[in-house]
Amino acid sequence: MQIGRWRHQATDNNSNSNRSERQETRAPHIPRHTGDHKPAGRQGSRGGGHGRDFGGRGRRFARPYHSRRSGQGGARRGGVGAFGETASEIAKFVNKAVAREEQQAFVPHYKFTDFEIGEALKINILARNYREPTPIQDSVIPHVLAGKDVVGLAETGTGKTAAFLIPLIDKVVTHRGERVLVMAPTRELAVQIEQELAGLAKGLGFRGMVAVGGANINPQIALLRHDPSFVIGTPGRLKDLMERKALDLSGFGTVVLDEADRMLDMGFIDDMRFILGKMRKERHTLFFSATMSKDIERLIGDFLIDPVVISVKKHDTPSSIDQDVVRIPRGEDKFEILADLLKDPEFSRVLVFGRTKHGVEKLAKALSRRHIHAESIHGNKTHNARIKALEAFKRGQVSALVATDVAARGLDIPAVSHVINYDLPSTYEDYIHRIGRTGRATLQGKALTFVPERY
Repeated sequence: MQIGRWRHQATDNNSNSNRSERQETRAPHIPRHTGDHKPAGRQGSRGGGHGRDFGGRGRRFARPYHSRRSGQGGARRGGVGAFGETASEIAKFVNKAVAREEQQAFVPHYKFTDFEIGEALKINILARNYREPTPIQDSVIPHVLAGKDVVGLAETGTGKTAAFLIPLIDKVVTHRGERVLVMAPTRELAVQIEQELAGLAKGLGFRGMVAVGGANINPQIALLRHDPSFVIGTPGRLKDLMERKALDLSGFGTVVLDEADRMLDMGFIDDMRFILGKMRKERHTLFFSATMSKDIERLIGDFLIDPVVISVKKHDTPSSIDQDVVRIPRGEDKFEILADLLKDPEFSRVLVFGRTKHGVEKLAKALSRRHIHAESIHGNKTHNARIKALEAFKRGQVSALVATDVAARGLDIPAVSHVINYDLPSTYEDYIHRIGRTGRATLQGKALTFVPERY
């Protein structure tokens, strides 16, 4: 078995990879906000309810990879082609991690105690072991407290969930009757947001709930009858609840669009427009995205009013992740190579990405037959089965979680040692989000991409 290693020097595009760049800017067509950065007064109104009650081994260097693109071409997403079929694309899968001590330390403008929020909320923040704001939290929280619409552009794992939850929890507590809608692209991310909400809002006297597909809708309808202050859900299920007259958004004055670019990719734009059209016209809108495409710019122009745009992006891929490729020689079974890698104790908690639901399920079962504790997450599994698999992985009960790109966005899974791209991603953006599941917080991570040797 030949497992190759391919490494290159950082290019000029990564010349600032050791330095965190925090910028406060505007979308090209949006005038710049010139107000004071300090927290200001808050505005809005909200109400209480029911639901959740908050009262390695060595690898040889491989020869350069050369490939001829298939004449079929095909769409990058869901089509014939996949990202990583040319030598220049494969080069993007290789990058040496930068040691944490080599990176310039971020110094926040604020401490959590500086923000104009309630003392009980500050206690809950400390109980979550949040000592100092991350760059996105340091920049976003003051503007949300001031009632400004905000666009947050940030890499994965930057703490943006707490960046919008902390000020919005304070808004709900301060202005009884105020209600918040949070839209997320996947069930797992929606559940994760609700779990973060539960910890930050413990004992503060209001409730939140999750509305996602793949789960029984009747309990969700029952929870909505109690007017929860936070409703967190996926666009499809939220629209379904609205059409059943179970969810009335006319009283909601605040909305968060989390991972908006992913919702756009998944075809939720019509649902998003429908949902926002049923809210109050004068609303407080927070918009988070990893990218700023033309489509995202149009959404910002349609949905937000004079927003502050905050960018905390460093570079395409986190500098805490050591990226390499694993060569799959012609005639070799890549499953055997994967199974061999996963038996190495260094691969303690591994997220393995495949392209299809059927392939992911088949791979997880095959690994289990090799006595490698594995679970799967994909769109054909029920909501409860997906959450059960994710929680088992987080607790260390399974060492390998095999997933489609449904697990590539926003999920905060502690101490993932490796991300393995068993199947090539559809786009470079998908690659970025996949590998962002490792190397989070203060940890280093490793990402390996399986590349077939064609010649």
